Amino acid sequence: MSKTTILIVDDHAMIRKGLRMAIESQSDLQVVGEAGTVHEAIGLAARLEPQIITLDLTMPGPSGVASVERLREAAPGARIIVLTMHDDPAYVRSAMAMGASGYVHKSAADTELISAIRAVARGRAFIDVGDAATLESILSPRTRATAKSPVDSLSDREREVLRQVARGYTNQQIADEIGLSVKTVESYRSRLMKKLGLKERADLVRLAMELGLI
Repeated sequence: MSKTTILIVDDHAMIRKGLRMAIESQSDLQVVGEAGTVHEAIGLAARLEPQIITLDLTMPGPSGVASVERLREAAPGARIIVLTMHDDPAYVRSAMAMGASGYVHKSAADTELISAIRAVARGRAFIDVGDAATLESILSPRTRATAKSPVDSLSDREREVLRQVARGYTNQQIADEIGLSVKTVESYRSRLMKKLGLKERADLVRLAMELGLI
């Protein structure tokens, strides 16, 4: 019986070791490589052509949700399972929009990762973050078929405001920087929160960072 091949991507060696042990305890699964950076993972993914990639979203250097798309380009046949401490629905939506097939919170990895690998290997989506309503929306066939990055619908001016917010600029500083009134900047920020489905300013900053806008 052929085994499902997996590439583990995480910057912590001990976590990679634990994941490898858990995965290789299963007779139908095989770890073919490990990477500690996204750059290293891209090279290994292209060379090893694993069926599954487990990916930590938060690592030193270029990482985040955009790394899902970069790995998919390097290994088009691989399915990606995001394994992270983030349980914000915005991260789930962004990762799935970028092409991830699975999303598992690290606190549940010991019980859910093997199930996620097997489900994703069969062509199914698998998400474990505890928000049933959000997951139902994300997993619907229509939503997955038409999903795009959450920044695709933003205008150039909205992208610029998002970038400045993520850099920590105040409304006044943003207004001075791009030649708008403070009231208009406030309107843009409110519109961004609504379009991206976010509730707090901190969520807006985190999402901008994850999408590589800064």
